[in-house]
Amino acid sequence: MQQQEFSRRRQELMSLMGEGSAAVLAAAPERIRNRDVHYRFRQDSDFHYLTGFSEPEAVLVLVPGRPQGEFILFCRERDPDREIWDGPRAGQDGAVRDHGADDAFPIDDIDEILPGLLEGKEKLYCVLGVDPEFDHALFGWVNQIRGRARAGARAPGEFVAVEHHLHEMRLIKSAAEIELMQEAATVAAAAHRRAMEVTRPGMHEFEVEAEFQAIFRRHNGEHAYLPIVGGGRNGCVLHYINNNAVLNDGELLLIDAGCELDCYASDITRTFPVNGRFSGEQRAVYEVVLEAQLQAIAAVAPGAHWNRAHEVAVRVLTQGLKDLGLLEGELDGLIESEAYRPFYMHRTGHWLGMDVHDVGDYKLGGEWRELEPGMVLTIEPGLYISDSIPEVDSRWHNIGIRIEDDVAVTRDGHLVLSAAAPKTMDDIENLMRH
Repeated sequence: MQQQEFSRRRQELMSLMGEGSAAVLAAAPERIRNRDVHYRFRQDSDFHYLTGFSEPEAVLVLVPGRPQGEFILFCRERDPDREIWDGPRAGQDGAVRDHGADDAFPIDDIDEILPGLLEGKEKLYCVLGVDPEFDHALFGWVNQIRGRARAGARAPGEFVAVEHHLHEMRLIKSAAEIELMQEAATVAAAAHRRAMEVTRPGMHEFEVEAEFQAIFRRHNGEHAYLPIVGGGRNGCVLHYINNNAVLNDGELLLIDAGCELDCYASDITRTFPVNGRFSGEQRAVYEVVLEAQLQAIAAVAPGAHWNRAHEVAVRVLTQGLKDLGLLEGELDGLIESEAYRPFYMHRTGHWLGMDVHDVGDYKLGGEWRELEPGMVLTIEPGLYISDSIPEVDSRWHNIGIRIEDDVAVTRDGHLVLSAAAPKTMDDIENLMRH
């Protein structure tokens, strides 16, 4: 992502804030995995969205109209001793040179400097309730100003959730963001193809997962979330992540895995037979899910409301369950009573972006919001017929199928970013045959 993109975002946010305000956002903290070993650091999405800065121990301050510069970054100083162990740091010079900061100060000096930047501001835009330690520090800086009230100092009188503006900005992706998400989806699609090529009866789920990880890392990416690699009955567990069972002949394998590149996620699910051939029952259920997904994707267009794709998918799935003999009754009545829920218990999609379940309201004023160009969402209907539903004939048991694609809303319709991942039964069986 070019620095002009980050600068444009900061300017847009500051124009929404207006003068007489300031925004303060913190970088993600490092997390301990065990003793003195950390998890791999991943920057806070909001912080990355506005800065592209990839280090912890940093604080972003935006002050619209400040004559000396509106973008201030507090970050770690250069430290040759620590850099021997942990790698190079940007330091204050790098924050200005490489990240466009107007001013940069050592993070250790924030208690002395930040209150002065907030003094006299009417509104303070911030994120509260996520990091209690940072909340405490933020209130401390404001209280420093309040403590000088008799000397004429004026602290911000209003705390405003910056997410109100920032997350609406993040919901509409720019052309550069769509391009990056397309790349992430293309890498993930290649990983799904690889999984289909290598899967054989007798393998473990984690062996297939390893093939994903290898492809992601070859493209300098990583898992966007803990992957689901569920064979047989495990494919009916919506958030199955153990990924340690043996894959048996005659079972299906459901893989829900996406790649993250430069903090942008893809999210793809494919389901295919472990032995490369769909059985009659598997084929019948798969046809229903695929038709539901295709019709739901077709419903994605500017002006369509968010829930339309879900309504379309539910109708196709419920009719399919009737045709398979798994539900009985009048279609509209079955939908109204949610008789399909033992087999389909989740929504048909979610926003996608920097977070795999991305930010943005689904309703505005109590009504489903209309889709707009630049929004990206998943379409992921499924059917899960586990052996915990005893009234179902056993020949249907443990058929769990979900098909998920990443779909960008365009000016004249939609674009399926993950189209390179095979999903017709013929394409899957042909690929697995080689």
